[in-house]
Amino acid sequence: MKNIVLAAFLVVGLAAQAQSKKKIDKPTIVEASCGECKFGMKGTSCDLAVRIEGKSYFVDGTTIHDHGDAHSDQGFCNAIRKASVTGEIKGNRFIATSFILIDEKK
Repeated sequence: MKNIVLAAFLVVGLAAQAQSKKKIDKPTIVEASCGECKFGMKGTSCDLAVRIEGKSYFVDGTTIHDHGDAHSDQGFCNAIRKASVTGEIKGNRFIATSFILIDEKK
């Protein structure tokens, strides 16, 4: 009986870990903006976030300030932009290995 319970916990643990990690190896177009200002995420200051498949993640590996003035008309606190990214989702964060902001066509 102990072995069955242990095996059940192991399977559940592995399934939960597999769901909390997702690699994005090929450049993928995502929405990027301020998590607090535009995506309604809980936080203490303006922080870069991406929305992937409808779910928002704060970003590690680059910051909101690395991509211009966040408070300009097209800045992340005032607009949702497109970005080409690669990286990995770990838990509730996106670990960026590349983050290229896509210029808006006028």
